[in-house]
Amino acid sequence: MTVRKYFFLISATVILFVCFAGIFRPHALYALFFLIPLFLLGLYDVLQRHSNILRNYPLLGHFRYILLKIRPQIRQYFVESEMEGTPYSHEQRMLIQERGLKTNDNTPFGTLSNVYAPGYEWLTQSLAPKNIPDEEMKVVFGGDACTKPYTASRLNISAMSFGALGGRAIMALNKGAKLGGFAHNTGEGGLTPYHLKNGGDIFMQVGTGYFGCRDRETGEFDAAMFTEKAQLDVVKMIEIKLSQGAKPAHGGVLPGAKVSAEIAAIRHVKEGVDCISPPAHSAFSTPLEMMAFIQQLRELSGGKPIGFKLCLGVPSEFMAICKAMLKTGIYPDFITIDGAEGGTGAAPVEFTNSIGVPLNEGLAFVNNCLVGMNVRDKVKVIASGKVVTGFDFAKKLALGADCCNMARPMMFSLGCVQSRRCHNNTCPTGVATQDKALGSALDVDSKAEQVCNFHESTLYNLREVLGAAGLEHPDQLLPSHIWRRLDNDLGMKSYAQLYKFLKPGALLDDGFDWHFSADWHAASAESFSPIISKSIR
Repeated sequence: MTVRKYFFLISATVILFVCFAGIFRPHALYALFFLIPLFLLGLYDVLQRHSNILRNYPLLGHFRYILLKIRPQIRQYFVESEMEGTPYSHEQRMLIQERGLKTNDNTPFGTLSNVYAPGYEWLTQSLAPKNIPDEEMKVVFGGDACTKPYTASRLNISAMSFGALGGRAIMALNKGAKLGGFAHNTGEGGLTPYHLKNGGDIFMQVGTGYFGCRDRETGEFDAAMFTEKAQLDVVKMIEIKLSQGAKPAHGGVLPGAKVSAEIAAIRHVKEGVDCISPPAHSAFSTPLEMMAFIQQLRELSGGKPIGFKLCLGVPSEFMAICKAMLKTGIYPDFITIDGAEGGTGAAPVEFTNSIGVPLNEGLAFVNNCLVGMNVRDKVKVIASGKVVTGFDFAKKLALGADCCNMARPMMFSLGCVQSRRCHNNTCPTGVATQDKALGSALDVDSKAEQVCNFHESTLYNLREVLGAAGLEHPDQLLPSHIWRRLDNDLGMKSYAQLYKFLKPGALLDDGFDWHFSADWHAASAESFSPIISKSIR
C-alpha cells in the first residue's frame, strides 16, 4: 500500500475518532481546526500534478522542500569549514567583517591552507623589508587629451547599480567612499539621487542600455542627458561598459521583481518587467567608431577621464581596439578588466560558469597589448574580480594592474551574508533588494563607516605585503615576486614563468612572439570580426 493510500486511511480514522470523542468531550472538536487544513493540504498534494514527491508522499513531502529551502543556511552555519563556502569562503567573509568593524583580524595557530596543494600561491619576502607611505596608494587617471585628471585611490568600489542594490545600500557605499577618500562606480543602472546624497566621488558607468543617459523613446544614447550628469563636480571619471565577467556578451539583467516604479522612472523602462540590457552598444559598432565615442564622451564631460570595461573574450577583438587606438591617436584613459569569476545579481548559469576569460589571464593579456604597442604609459589598468586581501591585491599588481575595484567584498562590509537571494528581491540583510521593509534594516551611517574601515584596512595590509617584499612603491612589484605550486611533487613556478610578457613595442615589430602574432594579424581597426586567415589558431 502506498503512502498516498495510507494518508487517506489515517486521515479518515483520525478525523472520525475526533468526531466520536467530541460526543463525550466537546473540547476535542477544536482539534478539527488543525486536522481539517492538514487534510485539505494533503488532498491538494495528491491531486496536483507538478510534484511527483508530493503526490506519493502527501504532507511528508513538504519537509523535503523546507529542508532544501534552508540547506544553504545549514551548510553555512553548521557544516562548512573555514576554507569552504563559495564563491567566498567563511574565512574571507569573516575577515571582511572583522576589518569593517575594526576588530581583531589576526589569525592564530598558523595557516589553514594546504601549502603543498596545487594552486597554492605565495609572495617571496625580503630580508630587508620596507615601509611604503600611504601617499603611494594613489594613482592619477587622465592622459594628454584629458583636461580634468583625477587622483584616485588604488582601491575603489566596483560597479553595482541601484536596482541590483537598494537605495540605502547605495547611500552607505557612497558615504563610505566620501569618508575614506575613494570612488564609487554607479554600475550600468546610471547615476541616481542615492549616489549624489552623500557627496562621494563617482565613476559614472555607461552601459549598453544607456540608463541615466537614455532616450526614452528609442532607448539610444542621449548626449544632452549624459552631459548634464557627466559635468557634475562629483562625477570624476566615465566608464563605458562593454561587458562584465559574470555574463559577458549578454547584457545586464534586473529581474522584474526588482523593477520598482522608482527604478522604472530612472531607467526609462517598464515597471515589473525584466530589464535586460542589449548585449552590444548601439552608439558604435566598430573599433574606430568606439574611439570616436570615447572622444565624444571626453568632450561632453568637459575633459574628464574616459575608459571602458570588459571581460576579455576573443583576443583579436581586443587587439582590434588596440589598432583603432593607434590609427586614430585616441586613447582611453583607463581600461577595467573584469574576470569571469566576477559576481552579479542575476545571470544565466551558462554565462556565469562557462563564458569569459578569468581575471589573471585577461589582465596579463591586456597589459601585454598595451606594452607591446608602447602605450602603457597612456592607459591605466584596473583589475576587477574576487579581490579580498592585500595579497590578492598584490597578485593583480604583479600582472599589470594599477589599481583594483571591489564589489562583493564591499557588499559584505554592508552586512551581506552570501544568502544568494540577490535575484529574487528577498535579500535578508536589505542590501540587494528593493523591498523597503527589508532595506530599512540597513543603517547607512554605521555601514558607511564599515565600508571606509574595510577600504583603509585593505590598503594598509597591501602596504605591509609590498613592504615585506622589500619594495618602496607598488609599481616595483614584479611577476617574479609571486609563485604558484603546480602539483604535489614540489613543482612550482613564478608568475614570470607562468605568463608570457611582451617587451615594449613588440607588437609593432613583425618579428614578435608567435603567441600573439596570429591574433594581431587577424585584428582590424575597421571591424570587431577577425580577418579569416589560415594563420589563426
